[in-house]
Amino acid sequence: MISQQEFTTRQDRLLAQCQPYSICLIHAASLVTRSRDTEYVFRQNSDFWYLTGFNEPDGWLVLSNHPRYPSNFRAMACQAKDPQAEVWHGRRFGAENALEHFGLDEACELEQLPEALHEWMSGHKHVYFALGDNEKADQVVTEMLAMLRSTPKENTAPQSLEDIRPILHEMRLFKSACEVAVMRAAAQISASAHKRAMQLAHPGCYEYQLEAELHHEFAMAGARSPAYGTIVGSGNNACILHYTENSDKVADGDLILIDAGAEFQGYAADITRTFPANGTFTDAQKEVYALVLKAQEAVLAMIGPGVTLNEAMQLSAEIITDGLITLGVLTGSVADNLDKQSWRQYYLHGLGHYIGLDVHDVGDYKIQGEDRPLKPGMVITVEPGIYLPEDADIPQQYRGMGVRIEDDVVITATGADILTGDVPKQIEDIEALMRK
Repeated sequence: MISQQEFTTRQDRLLAQCQPYSICLIHAASLVTRSRDTEYVFRQNSDFWYLTGFNEPDGWLVLSNHPRYPSNFRAMACQAKDPQAEVWHGRRFGAENALEHFGLDEACELEQLPEALHEWMSGHKHVYFALGDNEKADQVVTEMLAMLRSTPKENTAPQSLEDIRPILHEMRLFKSACEVAVMRAAAQISASAHKRAMQLAHPGCYEYQLEAELHHEFAMAGARSPAYGTIVGSGNNACILHYTENSDKVADGDLILIDAGAEFQGYAADITRTFPANGTFTDAQKEVYALVLKAQEAVLAMIGPGVTLNEAMQLSAEIITDGLITLGVLTGSVADNLDKQSWRQYYLHGLGHYIGLDVHDVGDYKIQGEDRPLKPGMVITVEPGIYLPEDADIPQQYRGMGVRIEDDVVITATGADILTGDVPKQIEDIEALMRK
């Protein structure tokens, strides 16, 4: 659980990186209509959640480092208490409760936002805001700026509108100890779900039944939503990278690729495992699986502070290229295939990505055009894969097979810590689990 003190510290760190006389405006997400008068389950804007931990729609967080305040100023606008609305749609915090709970200097109801913003923004030189992120929020901010600038005798209007995202997203890239603890919990919940799916899988079951088992395990542990669309691809479906139909019947002899992770307290896990539907790898399946595992283990052994994701990607590409030549999937020398990037037709994606409040989390991968070295506090995925579709011009025994192995890893001062290691990935361990 992230403490209120940590949210307050994040707010102070944000303001410290803004210019003097700055005000920061951060908006919450809105409800999204699913069908007519029903909405999707609410999911908070990640930046707003990162700074507040407040899970109601349409709110605003206002922060200022103006010297007219004895210390940094914090305010919030949120939905008004409304007994009738709350009977239908659930309890609301209300401005009075928010004032105390979130350590604010001021709080108001959304209906009072225009008047409050007029007062809060006046006298500042710079406004930090994510322009273009939310159309309604854009309108609120630009109209208020126009109003302030049209009455210069009464107010000192802000001179510039700055993008808050570069500062905020750089902060989010480096996880605190509390964040890592929450992500570890998300990983453990997800790991239990993967093991459950492995044990319940069998020829004749349906992909959606395994999806249901995963989601059941998530929810029973307090993670009510998956962090992204769950992928359960059996046989040739595993060669579709973002396969989410999950509708086919699993055949005897299929490999099943499951890419699934829980979202817990806002933070994502992202795990992929590949295993045989009948509990036993064929010789051909072992060969391809062992190659992907070899690439992943080599990368996990090398990554740490100072290493770039591109360097790790190149290592995985070299190992997979050499292995595909050995299997007869590629021909020619390793050097020639690497030069032509022939491996790209079977290893279709990058090695990994940042992960945090978003499964594909924020943060720059390059700094001034150069690959960014990994640093302690970053959390990444490591997910090499090989995809050999049924219509590929390759040896018959490998066709219709997709293998990916993915773990979440936090970079430490001395190397890397695997958060998702509870799910077996050695061939003998997978087969042993499935025999239980």
